[in-house]
Amino acid sequence: MQLGKVIGHATATIKHPSMNRWRLLVVQPLNNARQPENDPVVAVSGLNAAVGQTVVLNSDGKGARDLVKHDKSPVRYFVCAIESGT
Repeated sequence: MQLGKVIGHATATIKHPSMNRWRLLVVQPLNNARQPENDPVVAVSGLNAAVGQTVVLNSDGKGARDLVKHDKSPVRYFVCAIESGT
C-alpha cells in the first residue's frame, strides 16, 4: 500500500466489463515525504475521493480482481481509503 494524491478522473467509452460501475481515478503515488514518486496510475474506486485528496493506493492485483469480482480483470490498482481532513 502507498499514499497517493488524486489528480484527476479517467473516462473510458470502451473498457473491460469488470470496470463497469467503478470510478476511474488518476492517482499520483507519493513517497514518505509526500512528494510525487513515479508516474501516475489509474485506480478503480468505490469511494468518493475527489481531486486533491490523499488516498491509500493498493497495488495488489489479486485484491483488485477480488474487489471487482472478476478473475480475468486487468485492474491492478484500487483505492482502499481516503485520508480524513484533506
